[in-house]
Amino acid sequence: MTTELRYLDFDYSEDTEGHGTFDAMASTPPDKTPEVKEEIARVLAWAEATFPHARGAIDEGATWDYDLQETREDKPRFNTVTLSVSGTEDFCTALREQFALD
Repeated sequence: MTTELRYLDFDYSEDTEGHGTFDAMASTPPDKTPEVKEEIARVLAWAEATFPHARGAIDEGATWDYDLQETREDKPRFNTVTLSVSGTEDFCTALREQFALD
């Protein structure tokens, strides 16, 4: 069963070792930020539940990792959240299938 994402639109890249990275950015008015954060929480909760205790530095043998950044811009008033999720080939395949990422 796939899970639809409303705010996060991921771009995919891969390194020479077969590790993949999904990058997403969402810029929304402040009243929509909680919805974006809930969507991020769903992605990360899925990753932890599907690949438990496997998060860490990919180059040190972990299965997956993420980086989350948030900025607030005063004019125009928007919050920008960026999420990068990296992982092994198996992790990336499962993430792509779960969230229908192409």
